[in-house]
Amino acid sequence: MKKIDKLLLVSFVGPFVVSFGIALFVLVMQFLWLYIDEIAGKGVNLFILLELIGYLSISTFPMALPIAVLIASVMVMGNLAERYELSSMKSAGVSLMRVMRSIIVVAAGIGFFSYICSDFLIPIANLKFKSRLYDIRKQKPALTLEKGVFNEDFRQFIIRIGDKERDGETIKNVMIEDQTNAGRLKFNKILADSGQMFTTDDKRFFVMNLYNGAQYQEPSPQGKTGGQRYPFVRTQFKSWTKVWDLSEFELNRTDEDRFKNQRSMLSMSQLRKNMDSLQLEIYDTKQSIADDLTADLKRKPVNPNLTNPLLQSKEIVNKDSLERPKAAQQLKKRPKLNLLPQTPVKTPAPVLPKQQLSKDIAGYTSLLETFVPEDRDKLRRDALNQAKSGKTALDRRKDHIDSRRKEEVKTGYELFTKYSFALVCFVFLFIGAPMGAIIRKGGFGYPILVSIIFFVTFIMLTIMCRKLAEAYILTPFWAAMAPCAALLPISAYLTRKAMNDSQMINTDRIDRMLLWLRRRFQKDKTAVT
Repeated sequence: MKKIDKLLLVSFVGPFVVSFGIALFVLVMQFLWLYIDEIAGKGVNLFILLELIGYLSISTFPMALPIAVLIASVMVMGNLAERYELSSMKSAGVSLMRVMRSIIVVAAGIGFFSYICSDFLIPIANLKFKSRLYDIRKQKPALTLEKGVFNEDFRQFIIRIGDKERDGETIKNVMIEDQTNAGRLKFNKILADSGQMFTTDDKRFFVMNLYNGAQYQEPSPQGKTGGQRYPFVRTQFKSWTKVWDLSEFELNRTDEDRFKNQRSMLSMSQLRKNMDSLQLEIYDTKQSIADDLTADLKRKPVNPNLTNPLLQSKEIVNKDSLERPKAAQQLKKRPKLNLLPQTPVKTPAPVLPKQQLSKDIAGYTSLLETFVPEDRDKLRRDALNQAKSGKTALDRRKDHIDSRRKEEVKTGYELFTKYSFALVCFVFLFIGAPMGAIIRKGGFGYPILVSIIFFVTFIMLTIMCRKLAEAYILTPFWAAMAPCAALLPISAYLTRKAMNDSQMINTDRIDRMLLWLRRRFQKDKTAVT
């Protein structure tokens, strides 16, 4: 390895690791704040919380890697330019691309790692994160008995504590309403002057010892008419103990198979299969609509009661003009199974309304006039009902096609963004390194400012293109690749400027114009005075 390559690698690794850690922390906190309300107050232990953060960190790798490459490349080339090391290399005949060769290889490796994460690691991490978050959402809040507050955490029990000592165990003026026997007992309440509550050492049971109290019970009326009644019961006690099982507050693991069919939990090959299935489903739905609309054209209407030979229908030889495309045939081949011998089935001829022609066919103004008057109202009602049912079925299938098409667009965009985030790591290198060579500033000041500008631009383009794809303006492929395509000319322009040691924006003409305006203003002012 050349010394210049070793210098660039050593200079690049440190800022990249620090930048990647900062970007990962910011992105994880950004997404974690969305779910903090669902996690807080559920008694989630530290290990579950760390597990969630770990899964969320893996899912944010594709977004953290590009900004880390951008910041690190600006810092490395900015430090070299600020210390005139880059100028010394160029004066020795070493071009900018030769200086960047080692970090170009590293950026390509980072892009490949982003691709691997998007295809293999992130679907698993999203599946784990989704299932754990679902478990936390289902979990009951942590048991908290506050004074003066009615607590319903325990199933079929309502607990109220009048006062609680500082030790957290001694309680006073306790009220417990038991609703476990609501069918047999109309009223079941326990009142106590004082008590003590605690959790067993194994954290499996919650115990409440009450002192100097009474239990009030009123049985429900029995019998069909409710005439059989029982007396009100009051039982006093000096000590009463109630034990609750805390297993209902534990975190139960949900089967992860219920989430594995979502888009963010699928690999690239699975996303492609879903796209093919959606395309085939859309095509089959359109084909069924076409078959229903052309069903009447495929029949051979023959009316034995028709007397005019001009109205005798000719045999129509139908050919399926909507043949399945070759691509759809490759996606789904349905073999024909001849399990039973084919025997001709005679279908009875349909009973058609009678037609009665009293004059030539050219003398009628509508088809309805060719039928006898007593059948015309029935024909109108039947035609109207068929039209309504056909329109309803058509609207339902049209909505199904729209939903499948939208799902296809989202699936395609999810697939191609995995390539886009891997490619942008390489594009950001040719933006950050030339910017560092041009501005000649290292550290975390200017590099972070420049990196934030370009990264925010990339994110805004990504969001805008996703909306355009969902509006069917752009295809999923171009919607995913458009941000990279928009940043590619900028990277080429900055690289060319850095290789030629020229300024990013030439201000000579602007300075000459401002100087000319200043002199003109001074001349006019002198002429007026």
